[in-house]
Amino acid sequence: MEYPELSTLPRDLQEALTTHQANIYRMVAHSHGMAVSFLSMADAMLQTNSVPMALRELAILRVGHAYESAYELHHHERFARAVGLGETAIAATATGDLAGLSPEEAAVLRWTDRLLTDHTLGEPDREEALRFFSISQLADFVLTVGFYQLVCNFLNAFDITTDGEAF
Repeated sequence: MEYPELSTLPRDLQEALTTHQANIYRMVAHSHGMAVSFLSMADAMLQTNSVPMALRELAILRVGHAYESAYELHHHERFARAVGLGETAIAATATGDLAGLSPEEAAVLRWTDRLLTDHTLGEPDREEALRFFSISQLADFVLTVGFYQLVCNFLNAFDITTDGEAF
C-alpha cells in the first residue's frame, strides 16, 4: 500500500508529519481522524513515560518479538542500546531466557508476557510490580505494552518496512 500524498492530507496532519517522518507515521496518516492523536500518544510513550527507559525498551522489544515485527525491532533495538540496555537483556526479548537479567528486567519480561498471553496482570503480578514500580509507573507500563501491540498490529497489517527511512 502506498503512503498518502502529504498535500492531500488535512493541514493539522501535514504539520504533525513535519516532525514525524518514520514510515509508520506516514502510513498512519491514512487515518485522518486518528493520526494526530496517535502521533501524540507515540510521543508520550517515548517522552513522558515514567517507566525507566531501559525497562520500557525491554517491554517494547518483547512485544516486537511476539508480533514478529521486524520494523519495530529495527528501531527499538537501536533505542534500547542508546538508553543502556545490555546485550543479554536485548537477546532475552527474543528468547524469553531470563538468565543473567536483573530482577527488574526479568520481572518486566514476565509481566509483558502475561499481558500478551493472559491480557491482564493478576494480583500476584500486580503486587510484585508495585514493589518495583509506583502505581503511575505500572499504569504507564501497561499502556506501553498495549500501545506497542497496536503499533505492531498496524505495522504488520500494512507490511510497513524501513525502506526509504533516513535513520
